[in-house]
Amino acid sequence: QVQFVESGGGLVQPGDSLTLSCAATGSRFSSDAMAWYRQATGKEREVVATITPGGKTGYRQVVQGRFTITRDNAKNTMSLEMTDLKPEDTAVYFCQGIGALYKNNPWGKGTPVTVWA
Repeated sequence: QVQFVESGGGLVQPGDSLTLSCAATGSRFSSDAMAWYRQATGKEREVVATITPGGKTGYRQVVQGRFTITRDNAKNTMSLEMTDLKPEDTAVYFCQGIGALYKNNPWGKGTPVTVWA
């Protein structure tokens, strides 16, 4: 199993920025694709951004150009820089691996982001 611990969330106003951090345990991190997910109240969890072991990234269309995902394989960490935040970005954000090996991998507690005017 890989354990993930998310941090960096908070209460911000529209247009503000936040950077979320994810710390992972285990040796698999550097060899697997990773993702940031979010879950708003009453909604299903959705993928926000993905990153391959080599650093190729992908984004949900609604965050394209505002969010940036990065990773540091040497430190087993991943970040999500979020700019121009909108109320619809309000959610609990999680990090997790991508692929069959992570199908039953535990989720961390997540870090909440609230954007309100």
